[in-house]
Amino acid sequence: MWDVTDRRVRWSDAASLGIPAAAAAMGSAELAAGAIGRSQAAPLLAVGAAGIDLTPQWLKDFAIRSFGTADKLVLLCGLGLGILLVAVLVGLSARRRPLLGAAGLCGLGVLGAVAAMSRPGAHAQDVIPSVAGAVVGVLVLAWLLRLGARPVRPRAGQDGPDRRRILLAGAGTVAAAGATGAVGRLLSSRHDVGTARQAVRLPAPARPVAEPPAGAAVRVPGMTPFVTPARDFYRVDTALTLPQVSPRDWTLRVHGMVHRPFELSFDELLRRPLLEHDITLACVSNEIGGTLAGNARWLGASLPALLREAGVRSGADQILSRSADGMTVSTPIDVIMDGRDSLLAVGMNGQPLPVAHGFPARMVVPGLYGYVSATKWVVDLKVTRFATDAAYWTKRGYAERGPIKTFSRIDVPQAFKQVRAGRTAIAGTAWAQHRGISAVEIRIDDGPWRQAQLAPVPGIDTWRQWVTDWDATPGSHNLQVRATDGTGALQPQDRLPPFPDGATGWHSIVVTVT
Repeated sequence: MWDVTDRRVRWSDAASLGIPAAAAAMGSAELAAGAIGRSQAAPLLAVGAAGIDLTPQWLKDFAIRSFGTADKLVLLCGLGLGILLVAVLVGLSARRRPLLGAAGLCGLGVLGAVAAMSRPGAHAQDVIPSVAGAVVGVLVLAWLLRLGARPVRPRAGQDGPDRRRILLAGAGTVAAAGATGAVGRLLSSRHDVGTARQAVRLPAPARPVAEPPAGAAVRVPGMTPFVTPARDFYRVDTALTLPQVSPRDWTLRVHGMVHRPFELSFDELLRRPLLEHDITLACVSNEIGGTLAGNARWLGASLPALLREAGVRSGADQILSRSADGMTVSTPIDVIMDGRDSLLAVGMNGQPLPVAHGFPARMVVPGLYGYVSATKWVVDLKVTRFATDAAYWTKRGYAERGPIKTFSRIDVPQAFKQVRAGRTAIAGTAWAQHRGISAVEIRIDDGPWRQAQLAPVPGIDTWRQWVTDWDATPGSHNLQVRATDGTGALQPQDRLPPFPDGATGWHSIVVTVT
């Protein structure tokens, strides 16, 4: 197979032939992952997920700050470019030492297999996609190298290889690899729970809430809606592929430091009294002026009632919750039990939870950043102690407890936009969940602070919109906002980054009035 001792492959051909070989490896790995129903074991996703865990915190913050909810797409594109570079190196290495090129493809297979087995909930079969991909890649590389070889000293009447045939073979291999990968993704879609989600009929809440008060949404063009549609709700998590958890198979286990451990099926959960609450969630990675927050109407079972049913033992101080993809989140028990509306949620804005937001069930605890409260695809609640168990983000240096800090931002006008001279509206959003917002103040340039008009809200667990009029004069102006929470505490002025417990600082923008 590797007998090319009397022939030599052109540099350009070797570099390009490594790419089809790597493509064949990735396509066949996707097909194998789809065939065994383990899409997360595909090498690209497995290596990406492991890479997220190993990424330094400063780089994660940079990715979220720079790319927002597109950070995962950027990561996958970066991995794709990395594979392309390795493919070129594989081809170049195989020019004189074919076994070295084969070893490079096998190395990619080993990397994929190790990454797949490092994931929470991994099974022995998760190595199959990487192994299959490496075998196919080596075979394709050998075939392409033989096809691309040419005589060292061409005899009379002999020409070099048909380069058109070589290019067509490479292009055909890439096309076949793409089709194979697409079939693999199609096979993986067999486990998609979208149809099961559509079949879920949520019961009416045992304690429905009234519609938000009239005027809760400030009527200014370009203003953030008071209720965030599910499609626009921010999503920050480590899942490169959305966990597909069927409600038929979903089970919640409640155990640990409890007197009465139990398990709960989805049907049993829906038969419990379900409560409805308007709650704003926010991400700890949100920068000053950022948009990683959203307000929705959640439907779910009382989380404190679940804990009371289990009987929390003395000394326990946290719930270590785990999602279907292995993510762990630690939530202070005293916060859950202090009377706030903590939920094991099954609905969002009148519909079953979207898959991207935790279907079939997730946690919602008002007043805490998501990294310590908002476990999506939740399947396990372990009652334990902070001193005993550390969650994913706390292991990476984030604070054990993540109470949301008072936050205010200017939504209208947008930064660096031109504004017409004359009376114009300045409007925005502020939040301090479970404390509420009692005042918002605006300052133009270095002038005095003045009170903005606050919109009514259904409770202290949602964000609050505000608006004020401004007689805009021509020139460049700096607009600044600050808020006071329901306890009377003023939003801190000093700017601090999100790590380790949330950003602080007053939001300011510059606009030009013409």
